[in-house]
Amino acid sequence: MVKSMTSESQRVLSVLVENESGVLTRIAGLFSRRGFNIESLTVGPTENPSYARMTITVNASNVAIEQITKQLHKLINVIKITDLSETSFVDRELALIKVASNSASRPEIIQIADLFRGHIVDVAEDVLIVEVTGDQGKINAIVHLLNKFGIKEIARTGRVALSRGAKIDESKIIQRVPLRMVTST
Repeated sequence: MVKSMTSESQRVLSVLVENESGVLTRIAGLFSRRGFNIESLTVGPTENPSYARMTITVNASNVAIEQITKQLHKLINVIKITDLSETSFVDRELALIKVASNSASRPEIIQIADLFRGHIVDVAEDVLIVEVTGDQGKINAIVHLLNKFGIKEIARTGRVALSRGAKIDESKIIQRVPLRMVTST
């Protein structure tokens, strides 16, 4: 089935930027001004501390992604934009889930955490905190199973993603801007 150019789907963009203050604000503002809700946003330094990688998850059509990437390209601090949705990629998210527990429910909660390769990172008299990492499906599945015990709080990091393999397919890079020399004064 061929997707329509205007039908929305979840897209994952990897944006390599200069690691400077204000870059996140400018990029988030661009999405906001265009009326796009960012579903997930993670940012962190890369192997080169002069650069940061942003992983942005957004529901958008092909036309909208094209519009967004053209606008991102205009921002001077943007180095490279890759639509990972068009490639094979690995993504992960971390979740901390505070679950109501008592002596009767605690063993079952621990068993569920073990099933998902999660860890109990805090124990109190009436709650456990479960830490789990995985793709969105795995996180959603454990949340669904733990709901019956009473979830008190959830904190999710948002997606981080990298393309599979040794190298990104250059045809999937939406825009490449030459890397600038970083000089110290």
